[in-house]
Amino acid sequence: MRYFLLLIFISLTACDSRPQNIALGTLERDRIAHTATTNEIVVALPVLQGSEVKKGTLLVKLDDTLQQTQVSKAEAEVAQAEANLEKLRNGARLEEVAAARAKVEGAKAVLVENEANYERSLKLIKYSVISQATLESALASRDSSLASLQSAQEELHELTSGTREEDLRAAEARLDAVIASLAGEKKKLADLSVRATRDGLLDDLPWNLGERVTAGSPLAIVLAGKAPFARIYVPEPYRVKVKVGDTLVVHVDGLEKTLNGKLRWIATEPAFTPYYALNQEERSRLMYLAEVQLQDSEAYLPNGVPAQVELP
Repeated sequence: MRYFLLLIFISLTACDSRPQNIALGTLERDRIAHTATTNEIVVALPVLQGSEVKKGTLLVKLDDTLQQTQVSKAEAEVAQAEANLEKLRNGARLEEVAAARAKVEGAKAVLVENEANYERSLKLIKYSVISQATLESALASRDSSLASLQSAQEELHELTSGTREEDLRAAEARLDAVIASLAGEKKKLADLSVRATRDGLLDDLPWNLGERVTAGSPLAIVLAGKAPFARIYVPEPYRVKVKVGDTLVVHVDGLEKTLNGKLRWIATEPAFTPYYALNQEERSRLMYLAEVQLQDSEAYLPNGVPAQVELP
């Protein structure tokens, strides 16, 4: 029985006439997933699945009613901050200064009247014509008039002295903050209109019109680029013989002619068991994932077709 099994193994080994310098794989394209930034309802799907798209093409539109209100609110805050800063830079108007001066003059007149009333009360109290309470009331009125005059004078001084530097800096910082907030709200609004970031083929639209999407879920899948690339596995003995930029011969199932491709990337780590866990014989079974880009003239080739790449 053992002799029979040995004969079968030798026969299978002898029949395996495949060349050893071949890396196997399939044709692929970069898959670009455009994801949702918020939970909103799909209101438009302007491009049919399977259509070619250009960079900037609108793929999916989400309901932006709520975000529009946020943008309007941020715009109003910017306008308010701009007006406040302009007011501080321009200073008080002539009418405001005139009103403040008139208030000071009025406070002076009231103080003169109350001062005279208090002096009169001091004389009358000596002859017991008025009570002590009346005198104290006159004193309180005089002190109140004096405080009102001082307050009016401070207001006039503030209007005529101009805006303080720290108030201007605070107003400028407030304006910068609301402008940044407005930019953020506009970015959120733009994100509700999902546009293609690269030329390619619209491969999938996972959500239907009218559905509410979940944040972070893919809204549109685009297969980017013109021609596909061959995603292959390079055997360990050939890893040191190839480098990024090398031109390699590619065979595609169904095509009689051979194609030329350029190695655009190769992994630095093996795809299977780490090398330090293998002996010398087993290391030859390691594979390194690589990508060989075909020329733009091969843009007609579909994804998923088996391909073989000749290694040097």
